[in-house]
Amino acid sequence: MENLIRLSAALGIFGIMICWEYLKPKRHTSISRKQRWPINLGLAAFNMLLMRFTVGSLAYLSAITAKQHSWGLLNQFSLSEWLAIFISWLALDFAIYGQHIALHKWPLLWRLHQIHHTDLEFDATTAVRFHPLEIVLSMVYKVICIIILGAHPLAVIAFEIILNGTATFNHSNIGFSEKTDKLLRWLIITPDMHRIHHSTLPAETNSNYGFSISCWDRMCKTYTAKSQHAQSTMPIGLNAFRKPTDLGFMRLLLLPFKPLRRD
Repeated sequence: MENLIRLSAALGIFGIMICWEYLKPKRHTSISRKQRWPINLGLAAFNMLLMRFTVGSLAYLSAITAKQHSWGLLNQFSLSEWLAIFISWLALDFAIYGQHIALHKWPLLWRLHQIHHTDLEFDATTAVRFHPLEIVLSMVYKVICIIILGAHPLAVIAFEIILNGTATFNHSNIGFSEKTDKLLRWLIITPDMHRIHHSTLPAETNSNYGFSISCWDRMCKTYTAKSQHAQSTMPIGLNAFRKPTDLGFMRLLLLPFKPLRRD
């Protein structure tokens, strides 16, 4: 049931965002969907199958187990259910923010995460462009955080749904007026804010790490308010990978095992 709820929410939000992109795109793309979408969606399908037959429900099950055995910090206190859910969600969101920084700063992890940043355009399908090993490692990391925290099981489900939904939203090729975007950024990560993170400029790539709420980047001084280039024309991706023909499905799967390119 947990997997069905997550999948339904993810597909629903994805459908809304790709329709929005089609009707009112922020950027006019130079690389067609036919070139990019089979790769991005192929990775998503591969990762879903991998998780389905390996560690797909491990996060929720670990929360259930921690609660049953009174493991973790929150399970040592008599908190109201809603307070436990809120603290769990907030702590897990910060944990993912910290993980994202580690993926950029630690070369071994960057080998995996660079696949996400090799996309030369930026739309809802970019949100699911991840190497399978990164997906598995991310799940292991979340399980460790859930057990240490003693996260509430309902918070884990909510966290996964919100994380997937906001990631799809803030990777989408949509935009708002400058005034609306500035207002929304005080609470959530907008597409314009996260698009800066996918800039080819290293200083911009190494900023705006948040996925759901924007406070972590502001609090931890990793926030970049405005890109050097206009949002509608800024180069997307990595300078080392500029040819779409070099970014096929199998090439991306093997990329982490090749010499690391930082140029």
